[in-house]
Amino acid sequence: MTEQTIDKQPSSKQPSAATPALNITPVSDAIGAEIRGVDLAGIDDATFAALHRAWLDHGVLLLRDQLLSDAQLVAFSRRFGDLDEAPPNENGKGGVDGFPEVLVLSNVKENGKAIGALGNAEAIWHSDMNYIPEPPTGSVLYSLEVPETGGDTGFCNMYKALDALPSDLRAHIADLKIKHDSSTNSGGFLREGAKPVTDVRDCPGAIHPIVRTHPETGRKALYLGRRRYAYIMGLDLDESEALLDEIWSHATRDDFTWHHRWRVGDVLIWDNRCAMHRRDDFDDSARRIMHRTQIKGDAPF
Repeated sequence: MTEQTIDKQPSSKQPSAATPALNITPVSDAIGAEIRGVDLAGIDDATFAALHRAWLDHGVLLLRDQLLSDAQLVAFSRRFGDLDEAPPNENGKGGVDGFPEVLVLSNVKENGKAIGALGNAEAIWHSDMNYIPEPPTGSVLYSLEVPETGGDTGFCNMYKALDALPSDLRAHIADLKIKHDSSTNSGGFLREGAKPVTDVRDCPGAIHPIVRTHPETGRKALYLGRRRYAYIMGLDLDESEALLDEIWSHATRDDFTWHHRWRVGDVLIWDNRCAMHRRDDFDDSARRIMHRTQIKGDAPF
């Protein structure tokens, strides 16, 4: 892995004088890069343009030592596009007061009730909200409190996973689609009002292509969503299960993944269209509080 720099081009709102180079260091051979020396609370147009290019190039960006209010987190996130409102967590609560776009991810309890979603359990590999017709473009996750051990977040490069598929398997799935169950979240919790799934062929959820085209880069990537209760349309149930198991086993190989160890003040920005992610479990007696925003997206194609 080598450090690289990208010269930022001045925007039409700024003088034409050259601006400092954006400092980009890949964090692994699989996916992701760290951006150093950028304050997201005061980012200008030229810096954001360079950061956006780096995001498309690397799939996941890490920026450390940030100090953001919810207002600043929302303002920065809106540079990528319109934001989704936070979905209700398993306790029925949505965003934070005054900022419906901010979802709290936490195991912390106040007055016996969790303040956020997903608790401390392992969150399996997934892409965000794949079960809706127009899944989010990406997410911004900001750490406020983190445990000393555990709670790491992993990312998987779905460009590389597709490129490395055996040619016969890639041809086989080229025109297939998955129905993505909407009854449970990435922590395995049943969503409020949802019924337990007894047959994946009948579960609720959106239908998307297994191989999607990234609308900004033009590259193709696997789009698997999450394994639990997925179903490949038009196949016998046993055939769907076997094919999904084969693809998932391939896509989550170690050489396609990178795992991030959190520090307070870290911001991770990931591209939901070409990266999956997951979280390790951690001791429930340790506190973990994260604030997340999501950029609205379009239907995969």
